[in-house]
Amino acid sequence: MPPLTSKAIHFGSFLVTPQVFYTTSQSFALVNLKPLLPGHVLVSPLRRVPRLSDLTSSEVCDLFLAVQRVSRMIERVYKASALNVAIQDGSDAGQSVPHIHAHIIPRKHGDMDDKGGNDAIYNMMESEDGDIGQHLREHERRHGQRGGLPGVDADEDRKPRSDEEMRKEAEWLASEMEKESDT
Repeated sequence: MPPLTSKAIHFGSFLVTPQVFYTTSQSFALVNLKPLLPGHVLVSPLRRVPRLSDLTSSEVCDLFLAVQRVSRMIERVYKASALNVAIQDGSDAGQSVPHIHAHIIPRKHGDMDDKGGNDAIYNMMESEDGDIGQHLREHERRHGQRGGLPGVDADEDRKPRSDEEMRKEAEWLASEMEKESDT
């Protein structure tokens, strides 16, 4: 199956079109490079701006409506009982790609007990594990290319996924988004 759109979509300077599973007129959602927990995805505006305050009112509205719709789908398909929705607004807040984006992370009772409790997710976002930009740059160096967003399973071994696996996940989530209502 071809990507959801033929229009090139960038997350910061990185071409991510094959990893996009949902688009609106002003926003997109993509599977995550290195999910902190299974189902961790990102939602970002199409226009590349670093900070939330750089968005127009229309872009803010579209972005948060997309976050809401994607959140419903992620909670449903991952059978989550809750979500973390987080924005790291600027590099001093831990933003590693200068393109504003919301993290949607499905949560279940006890999912972080072995890591110190529910709030451990915030430390994970701030750590090397959450540094999306660094992982993208490493992938480009290893593969001698720009583009193709790699991924890593959110398991104990955190083994790199192939671009094909990322594309398949995006296709699956796109089909699940089609089941969501606009309310």
